[in-house]
Amino acid sequence: MRLRLIPALLAATAISTSSITPVLAQNEAADFFLELNSAADTEAGDCRLTYVATNRTSTSLDQASYEVAVFDGNGIVSRILVLAFGALPEGKTRVVQFDIAGQTCGNTSRIVVNDVAECVPTSGEGGDVCLSALSTASRAPIQFGL
Repeated sequence: MRLRLIPALLAATAISTSSITPVLAQNEAADFFLELNSAADTEAGDCRLTYVATNRTSTSLDQASYEVAVFDGNGIVSRILVLAFGALPEGKTRVVQFDIAGQTCGNTSRIVVNDVAECVPTSGEGGDVCLSALSTASRAPIQFGL
């Protein structure tokens, strides 16, 4: 009975492995990746956000800035900010910090990318890459996305 189980397990493993491969390939796709890496309250009572921005596209950027909506703990938009990431050449990763003045991290439920504030490709072409190739993630307890 156990001998029959082994081929079934091998087949199940092959099926599950083949279904994982497209997901891994998607994560390695050329994109502009923004990650909310951490959120910590400052001594002044502000929420300090640390972002990791990685340009995995084939377009070098002289400037990349995003307009974001910040939601308080009750789900109400408390403010709209522009996060400027500066120049991001092809393959470059940059870590930047922004403070949400007068709002603690515990009173910040989510942050949504509302729009591209500025996207200036070095070559002058591919200006839509900042939104069309954008993917987001959060390691912080605050939701972050599109």
